[in-house]
Amino acid sequence: MSFRLPQSLQAWETPQFAEIFCHEVERLPHGSLPLHLALSMGSHVINRPPKLMLLSSAADETHLTLKAGVFFNTVIAGCSCADDPTPADENNEYCELWFLIDRCSGITQARVA
Repeated sequence: MSFRLPQSLQAWETPQFAEIFCHEVERLPHGSLPLHLALSMGSHVINRPPKLMLLSSAADETHLTLKAGVFFNTVIAGCSCADDPTPADENNEYCELWFLIDRCSGITQARVA
């Protein structure tokens, strides 16, 4: 799955880049990031915006390559039966993602680091 990050691309090499990148990714529609591949405690990612922290960035002629820490929430989904012993508690989770942004189009690929 890919998505576009035009504001991040435009902000590259400015002092506001990290803030703009994190904000733009945090506003993506639910399911845009491959967080389901990084589950460690829950079974479903909660439909709530993640929080990002830019860890590293680099660029070449064609792409920006970014690594970000992502904080998100999950839940263990039960059957919702009255006698289901599965708690509905939320889990705080963390993973690191690589972002590859095309410098011409802003089309971005994200994968688990």
